[in-house]
Amino acid sequence: MLRKLCVLSSLFLAFSLTALAQDSRHFTFHYAFTVKNLPAAKRIRVWIPAAQSDGYQEVRVVSATGDLPLKKKREAKYGNEVYFAEVSTSQQAELHFDIEYDVIRHERVALHNAAHVVRASLSTEERQRDLQPDVLVPTSGLPADLAAKVTQGKSQPLEKARAIYDYVFTTMRYDKTGTGWGRGDVLYACDAKKGNCTDFHSLFIAMARSQGVPARFEIGFPLPADKQSSEIAGYHCWSDFYVEGKGWIPVDISEAWKHQEKRDYFFGSHDVNRVQFSMGRDLRLNPPQEGKPLNYFVYPYVEVDGQEFPNVSLAFSFADAATAVTAKK
Repeated sequence: MLRKLCVLSSLFLAFSLTALAQDSRHFTFHYAFTVKNLPAAKRIRVWIPAAQSDGYQEVRVVSATGDLPLKKKREAKYGNEVYFAEVSTSQQAELHFDIEYDVIRHERVALHNAAHVVRASLSTEERQRDLQPDVLVPTSGLPADLAAKVTQGKSQPLEKARAIYDYVFTTMRYDKTGTGWGRGDVLYACDAKKGNCTDFHSLFIAMARSQGVPARFEIGFPLPADKQSSEIAGYHCWSDFYVEGKGWIPVDISEAWKHQEKRDYFFGSHDVNRVQFSMGRDLRLNPPQEGKPLNYFVYPYVEVDGQEFPNVSLAFSFADAATAVTAKK
């Protein structure tokens, strides 16, 4: 009888978790920006992250336009696609770029529904990459000490990852006040115990890697679940960790923190209310930028005569497919 109750409870949990999300979301996404107040007769180079199709999103480029010709490139570390534009002696004070995507984003359910699992294996090179530290994501010192403490008595990677997830969930708070947040600086997160999605997931990644669990950083944009169209104010990021035999397992701890009834769902699932643009930290673009590697890559990066140029005005928006069709009539 007890066994039957456990099975029924497991089935109810799986049904409840699946009911929290929809299977897919079809929308258009506008990625537009203007580089302003450019000095005359200078070399301008522009790199733009490009959304691409994978196992969880189908991406079609509707249009890609700009005041400079755009070339498609790919960076080497994670295979992120990049739009690149350059001019040797620009005479324009402003440069405008606009890329429109048609996207179908699918729900990722790696633990609660075996039919949704995308199996994957890691090469030795990929495993080493996803276990090594990043500039702001150390795998020794304080985060390693914390990970050793919270995973004590646990031997399986999935158990360790859940213990780390729960620690970040219960210890951090989503709070974008003050300074220091948003860089994915793990030591800041350990000290302040607050931040945004970048800080939450950087701490998770550092602690997981320190326990020998490969983990990676992914970034894109959120879609409001309660709106059919709107402007998008800024990015959202999340994470995966790898378990042999199960593949990459998604987590979204900051969303779980904001929607605490979904704490279990977001350990092993990503909902459809997002679009991914790139993966990884400390990125050297293609062609290589003259500045230092990028902490992460979701906004356009511009250099003028080899120096980072920050005067960029952003304009992102989305519309669900049915809304977009209606608006055009």
